[in-house]
Amino acid sequence: MNFIDAHHHLWDLDTVEYPWLNAKGVTRFFGDPAPIQRNYLLDEFRGEASPHGFTGSVHIQVGAADAWEEAKWVQKIADTNPDWPMVQVVFCDLTQSNLTAQLDKFQALSTVRGVRQIIGRAPGEDAQTGTNDIIQSAAFLHGLKQIGERGLSFDLQLIPELMPAMGTILAKTPQTKVALCHAGSPHDRSAEGLLVYANTLQNLSILENVTCKLSGLGMFDHGWETETIKPIIDICLSQFGQNRCMFGSNFPVDMLYSNYTKLAQSYFEVVPDDMKQAVFLDVARAFYDLGRDD
Repeated sequence: MNFIDAHHHLWDLDTVEYPWLNAKGVTRFFGDPAPIQRNYLLDEFRGEASPHGFTGSVHIQVGAADAWEEAKWVQKIADTNPDWPMVQVVFCDLTQSNLTAQLDKFQALSTVRGVRQIIGRAPGEDAQTGTNDIIQSAAFLHGLKQIGERGLSFDLQLIPELMPAMGTILAKTPQTKVALCHAGSPHDRSAEGLLVYANTLQNLSILENVTCKLSGLGMFDHGWETETIKPIIDICLSQFGQNRCMFGSNFPVDMLYSNYTKLAQSYFEVVPDDMKQAVFLDVARAFYDLGRDD
């Protein structure tokens, strides 16, 4: 069986500028990025993912100084590696006045499938950046509707505290496919925290246009083990069902906490056998229109 990794990043620090990667001595909510402040290219990613059955992937924008330069670079990588099907989700500010022109530009690239604009990363960082404020914007709702009309999806990254408000917004954009990044970033892993998370997640899981990415679970649990991520995966599979859940490694960020072998084997162990084809292949392939095997 061939699998798809629905959430990973690549970067060439000599070609595209990433301010957060170039910042030295700055610890982020996901930890110290120093070990990944180096080039991470397709050959290395393929070398880690391929042994576990992965044969294609979805590249997610990752904070480049110039989103267009990043998108063009990813397109070039995809074009020069046709034996590894890869599509991409780009950054675009949905509240900008020239959104139509920006989307026209991105959609000229054959690999572009969607947009990601981060709504929330972690409570501490969000309080400093004011990232959450975007959900109060009428322009944001209009932008969500516009990308849906264009057949583009939206990768949604936020924290559980924002799910009720976001659920209200997404209910107004049923034509826009939404991928919930990192299972909604459940940052409180206590028994009580997971209960609150499960209840809050229902604000999004009840919406048929929202699909859940089982990804990035190490960012709030740096010493994770299979048994510590299992409750989150179980919650997501229970609420979204196998036909609205897909796997993503979040490499190389999650490389800070494990290697790809541990990550893949843990997910293979937790996801029931009768759900594996959907979670590791079918859902991502359909959601991101990644094509089918001949």
